[in-house]
Amino acid sequence: MSNISQIMKQAKAMQEKMNELQQKVEKEEIEGSSGGGLVKLTLNGKYVATKITIDPSLMKENETDILEDLIIAAINDATKKIAENMNNQLGSISGGIDLPPGMKSPF
Repeated sequence: MSNISQIMKQAKAMQEKMNELQQKVEKEEIEGSSGGGLVKLTLNGKYVATKITIDPSLMKENETDILEDLIIAAINDATKKIAENMNNQLGSISGGIDLPPGMKSPF
């Protein structure tokens, strides 16, 4: 019986750490970029865009396709960095145990 109570205590402690981690990550801001830094986008840990910077050289009337592609690439870069950040921080509380392939983080 004491083993079960010990496991429950550990599970509760891990849940509390995960909740703390989630709150911490939601406040962090991650920058993604594309075009060698011509487009920069900042997302918070909730994947909400908080800032975008576009180099004026990209503001040409007939070249919107390039700008659109660079914005999408910057969004994807920032999204990837948030996921990597979450996985790194999740590993610190899970003892380095990675999630199985295809299983998403609870955040």
